[in-house]
Amino acid sequence: MHGIPRRTLVWLTALLVVGLALPGAATLAQEATPATGDASPVAEGEATTSITRDEFYEELFAAFPFEEPQNEGGQIIWGQTSDISTVNALLTSDLPTAYVTGMIFEGLVGGSPIDGAPVPGLADYWDIAADGLTYTFHLNQDATWHDGVDFTAEDVVFTFDIALAEDSPNPRRGIIDPLLESYRAVDEHTFEMVARDQFATFVQDTAGQFGIMPKHLWEGIAPADWPNDPGSTGQDPSRVVGTGPFTFVEWRQGESVTVARNENYWDPVSIPVVDEVIMTVLPDPATEVEALMAGEIDIVEVIPAPQVEEVQNTEGLEVALFPDLGFSFYGFNLDPEKTTLFQDKEVRQALFIAIDKEAIRENIYLGYGEVPRGTQPVPSPGYDAEAIEDPFDYDLDRARELLASAGWEDTDGDGIVEKDGQPLAFTLLTSSGGGATVDQVLAELQQTWRDIGVDMQPSLVDFPSLVETITVTFDFEVVLLGFSWTADGGQGAMFACDSYGNAFNFMRYCSEEWDALEDQQLRELDPEARAQLLVQQSQIAWDDQPVGIFRFGTNRVGYTDRLHNYFPDTFATYWSFPFVWISE
Repeated sequence: MHGIPRRTLVWLTALLVVGLALPGAATLAQEATPATGDASPVAEGEATTSITRDEFYEELFAAFPFEEPQNEGGQIIWGQTSDISTVNALLTSDLPTAYVTGMIFEGLVGGSPIDGAPVPGLADYWDIAADGLTYTFHLNQDATWHDGVDFTAEDVVFTFDIALAEDSPNPRRGIIDPLLESYRAVDEHTFEMVARDQFATFVQDTAGQFGIMPKHLWEGIAPADWPNDPGSTGQDPSRVVGTGPFTFVEWRQGESVTVARNENYWDPVSIPVVDEVIMTVLPDPATEVEALMAGEIDIVEVIPAPQVEEVQNTEGLEVALFPDLGFSFYGFNLDPEKTTLFQDKEVRQALFIAIDKEAIRENIYLGYGEVPRGTQPVPSPGYDAEAIEDPFDYDLDRARELLASAGWEDTDGDGIVEKDGQPLAFTLLTSSGGGATVDQVLAELQQTWRDIGVDMQPSLVDFPSLVETITVTFDFEVVLLGFSWTADGGQGAMFACDSYGNAFNFMRYCSEEWDALEDQQLRELDPEARAQLLVQQSQIAWDDQPVGIFRFGTNRVGYTDRLHNYFPDTFATYWSFPFVWISE
């Protein structure tokens, strides 16, 4: 998401993010259509084996123009306008946090920065039995925790136990549990999972959902106590122990987070070149750009559109432009116990049709990004704009007609429509720190909705408060966010009925028709047939409008050209940090 802060729930990041896309670490783009050579389910017949670590390295070094480091040491400093929320991999639910915890912790699998496909993480490779249900992960036998304790399959079992506990604070429980029948440690270096059925993205949706936690440090602590434990807040650095290429140094809340090179990293190919990586918290995007141009930081994740040309024309700075899986949107609270304003989809459609999406793209984002048609972004296998029946183009008259059809009329002449004595007036919640771009978007939405007789008042809160609101209390009417889908096109974490309270369906949206297609696409092993099911799901969610997606993103990463081997792309922004070297 660009302009609206990409500081929201990640499904990881992807959407679901657990770390860096390193050969030995999990990545920021977890879910993907399996690439050639990756183990994927087969309808019947033969067992298969995934891509190996060595095979992935070969692909990686062929795909990117890596240089031999000419210097060692130094710091990478990158800016964020939102602080992290935890240093615990299992609790990660937003992008800044995922970036940091992904340097410290690792998952069984990661995601390739080449195409987003699943690749080895703590597992060197995995096998899928001929039944298409049994997955066996062969763990790296050299992997150790930062405190020197050996990493074993018991750590994996322990992490899954906590992640799937009834009182688990893990935000991805609702994604994993419906797919996973059982799991066990076969031996010290082998972990087995059995799927409930043959699922196209089983590896990404289970093994790729979070970083593994050390059993020897967390055993005996109740899941409900994890969020406030000193090992999650960073107050006790000795408990922030992962297996990743960087070790935790300190978290100065509201200011910065520092991680350091893991000299004893178990994968010698990916031992970092730099000494430290620091995420510094800055008040807004304009300040980030100022710091970049002054040489105070090295990377800005999203350059505001009006400043791209200025940064491009500044000696020593670069801007990487590429389509991504992110999008800008608002989401309605569809729980009638919270508000009854948005139960009628004609109201939701009217609000979306009243928005001039093309004008926002051109005037606020200066042409960067795409006007959506459907819920699937351009890089997704489920993208097919022409198949979406109604583009919901900007049309104020049609918007007014839809409101009237739903029974909303301005009967008292105050300029605001009402129904049964209730005015169509609400608060739009969003995160502070978004800068001028967010201010412009808020002003545009407020004015265009006022033009159809709707009163919207924006409310800006700090990011941690926003996250708590949309994941714990659900006390909101409409919320303005940024989000990022995953490379495989799955959108169940946001739209599946069961994802309310378990994943990222904070709207409480539920469609039996959408869910029926979800069951099909999860089990469809033919990529083309699965893509068509994704398109059908996109049509349903688009028509229902539980969220109003008004822009797909083009990423605009600004960075100093002193960083070598830094390759941000569609599937991951910081995946190459261990390979980065800094010129003098």
